[in-house]
Amino acid sequence: MSEERVWALAREIQAPDRRAMEAAAARQVELAKVPGSLGKLEEFSIKMAGITGEVKDNEVKRQCIALFSADNGVVEEGVASAPQSVTLSQTINFTRRITGVSSQVKYFGIDLLVTDMGVAMDIPEDLYTDDMLTEEGTIPVQIVRRSLGKGTANLAKGPAMSREQAVQGILTGFEAADAMKQAGVQLAGIGEMGIGNTTTSSCLLGALTGVDPVKLVGRGGGLDNEGLAAKVRIVGEASERCRGMDPIGMLAEIGGFDICAMTGCFLGAARNRMPVVIDGFISIVAACMAREFNPLVTNYMFASHKSAEIGYATAMERLGLTPMFDLGMRLGEGSGCPIAFKILEASCATMSIMKTLAEGSIDAAYLEDIKKGNFF
Repeated sequence: MSEERVWALAREIQAPDRRAMEAAAARQVELAKVPGSLGKLEEFSIKMAGITGEVKDNEVKRQCIALFSADNGVVEEGVASAPQSVTLSQTINFTRRITGVSSQVKYFGIDLLVTDMGVAMDIPEDLYTDDMLTEEGTIPVQIVRRSLGKGTANLAKGPAMSREQAVQGILTGFEAADAMKQAGVQLAGIGEMGIGNTTTSSCLLGALTGVDPVKLVGRGGGLDNEGLAAKVRIVGEASERCRGMDPIGMLAEIGGFDICAMTGCFLGAARNRMPVVIDGFISIVAACMAREFNPLVTNYMFASHKSAEIGYATAMERLGLTPMFDLGMRLGEGSGCPIAFKILEASCATMSIMKTLAEGSIDAAYLEDIKKGNFF
């Protein structure tokens, strides 16, 4: 029944509003500028119109990043440079607002929804909450308790989790998207924390695409040559054994608890007609998994930064998206999302506040030849 619920929820995602997109594109041509001169900002505003159904006045100032933490049993194989204690420490530090992403959300006034999907080490009880919303209907500062176990099993030796756990993880992602919607969030981002999750992501991407693991596997947080060789071998073997499985089966066999929840959150955001920003490599692989449940989900996605991880380009090609910027980032945590949020704010502002040529009393006759010849 739970699996049926996942598929039923995914099917509720609607296509973008094409009429609104056409009207937004027409408005962009009439704004007081050379058509196309705002480049990607114009594309983003048109895509946003398709998501909301509104040509202009799209507000995206209420923002939240859903961040899912979990450990991965495959670290037993020496595929990670950092100990699992880092997952615990950083998950706690998110609540203290002192990590890469949480320092940004504190500065910009963005909410951070932190959920324990399966951190291996014990989180202090007083840092937990059982609710994704406070009594006031806001996003809590504490860590939401949704653990599926003390980390996954070692995917190199067998299934990472059961299908039931995978389904519960996906449904938790839907729950997080619903909570953000209830809290009035207008723009969401999705990130993660989990030592070993570049390995799980590479396995899933390999299973989806059939691409040689050498072209997918990077050093993650700083893996040495011996660890890299082991990682390539494990990714190749794991992705091969579950190629052709349904997406729930893939997630159960070689995924992570965090990726399951991220997959559900991408789907849930789209179901709620909420624009959602992809972070880095793990985030974009979860976006690829969401696409397996319903291809319409990509209409609600915006890619933030170009990740330095080697497999990122393969995932981006599969989604058919383009990253907004390249700052050499590879931290994870959702750290690319706040920057992307500001770009999307700028896109919506120009569409909403900028005047048309006529409204600005500008004689647009000089643009006619440019438009006719498509010289812009």
